Amino acid sequence: MKKIAIVQSNYIPWKGYFDLIASVDEFILYDDMQFTRRDWRNRNKIKTPQGTQWITVPVKVKGRYYQRIKDTEIDGTDWAEKHWTTISNNYRRSPHFEQVADWIEPLYRLGHTNLSALNRTFIEAICKAMQITTKISCSSDYQLVDGKTERLAHLCKDAGGTDYVSGPAAKTYCDEQVFRDLGLRLHWFDYSDYPEYAQQWSAFTHEVTVLDLL
Repeated sequence: MKKIAIVQSNYIPWKGYFDLIASVDEFILYDDMQFTRRDWRNRNKIKTPQGTQWITVPVKVKGRYYQRIKDTEIDGTDWAEKHWTTISNNYRRSPHFEQVADWIEPLYRLGHTNLSALNRTFIEAICKAMQITTKISCSSDYQLVDGKTERLAHLCKDAGGTDYVSGPAAKTYCDEQVFRDLGLRLHWFDYSDYPEYAQQWSAFTHEVTVLDLL
């Protein structure tokens, strides 16, 4: 048995993203997909005394309406210092800040110019810190076919998968028969029932970057 999940890369994603990664044998970053504005690809939330706050990586979008995630360029460099300062100011009093800062802060000094590469750097570093050993690859490592569901199913098959694990949101468009026709078992991942933990500031929320949990 080999379990596969295929998801677009996100900027320092929430804990459920890493829960999904840990549940499979290979996690494929689906960065051949179109970049979507005002989405999780280049931004995420942290907690502050005033509530949740977005931290957003600026990207070049003018005239690039149909660009893929893997082709999306970061706009400028000033954002990196601003993001780290914002994270530091809001989390420096948390119990494990120093341990996390030791390996997170240097990631902001790498000078990435490509969004997909930036996201993968953070995702892999966080997996290492959480002792998640799942293989991470990119959709561009494989031959892609046409069709929304067909592409996912064939990616899974080409990666040697026997089981495809999908987030529940895909139920609205996923054709389960396509997976069955290729001899693949389809599973729906469950993000519910996550426990609360000692979170800072106001009322607890799950919808923040995994850095909050760390």
